[in-house]
Amino acid sequence: MANHASAEKRNRQRINRTERNRAAKSQLRTEVKKARAAIKATPADATKVVIAAVGELHSAALKGKIPRKRASRLTSRLAAALHKAGTVVDKR
Repeated sequence: MANHASAEKRNRQRINRTERNRAAKSQLRTEVKKARAAIKATPADATKVVIAAVGELHSAALKGKIPRKRASRLTSRLAAALHKAGTVVDKR
């Protein structure tokens, strides 16, 4: 248990941040799963879903929710899967 007011405050902050980060990571995983499912189901329409997932990944990395290299790795894997499915990614 915290013995000082500052330690109690840090504990409250930790709890709030943990909840916020957990929700953000859950949303991120959902977006990546949607992108993978879209690539398997309809590769022609998957481009928009993949671009949305890549945006979520970069946003999470920028905010420190996930490591920068993990976001880069997942982005690369999604792009490779999309390319393998026969769809070209337009980044505009």
